Amino acid sequence: MPEGDTVWQAARRLHDALSGQVLTRSDFRVPKYATVDLSGRTVLGTTPRGKHLLTRFEGGLTLHTHLRMEGAWKVFGTGERWRGGPAHQIRAVLATADRTAVGYRLQVLEFLRTGEEERVVGHLGPDLLGPDWNPDRALANLLADPARPLGEALLDQRNLAGIGNIYKSELCFLLGATPWLPVGALPADRVAVLPGLAQRLLEANRDRVVRQTTGLRNHDLYVYGRAPRPCLRCRTPIRLADQGDGSRERPTYWCPACQTGPAPSPGSRSAHGTRPRTTN
Repeated sequence: MPEGDTVWQAARRLHDALSGQVLTRSDFRVPKYATVDLSGRTVLGTTPRGKHLLTRFEGGLTLHTHLRMEGAWKVFGTGERWRGGPAHQIRAVLATADRTAVGYRLQVLEFLRTGEEERVVGHLGPDLLGPDWNPDRALANLLADPARPLGEALLDQRNLAGIGNIYKSELCFLLGATPWLPVGALPADRVAVLPGLAQRLLEANRDRVVRQTTGLRNHDLYVYGRAPRPCLRCRTPIRLADQGDGSRERPTYWCPACQTGPAPSPGSRSAHGTRPRTTN
């Protein structure tokens, strides 16, 4: 599942390349939309909403896409060789006179009327990188189920939209709480800073090629992907385990010394398998 800053960057690439331009070609390689032809339509723009991408066209039509784990939008110049994967992984092509946007491995691709976009994104909480960002509402959403583990609550896009597994692990470290600590057990001073901290992390990284949460020259992340290397603060080995309800487990990283709260049992399965879907 991509992070919100990754989706924001994809939206900007699409918007910069296509907005205000007339399509000279479109190709949608999914059975339901194989006959759709948008040639001659002007692209009005692309906007992100959480982890969703909404590309709008004249005539009140919107293309809704979602990258999930493996998807990507790539933009190429006229005559440039497409580099993003084999041809059989292409799901969408949008071309203008001088730019071509190619969607690879898109897990969600559908058309809807622009006035009906809320049907696919209306369930989302406040967007950390969007104009609707509301820290008070985001916090109220998180605290609505105080018994829920913090890591799971942060990943639920209905609470706040844009946090993926990397930011989940990094936020929990910065808050000094394990991802298994119930939201309601988080000390009041840390609850108060949680929404603002999450927003600042994504805002700081939305223009970066390499995501950074530490502020350290030689280390980009505190815990994510670092097991069993030593913690950057206390040198305790970083740990890794699955977190989730079985159908939506995610590999989770934490420092058992710097982060207080419950942790999985020592026999918990190491997370190296399939990455099931979290509410998006």
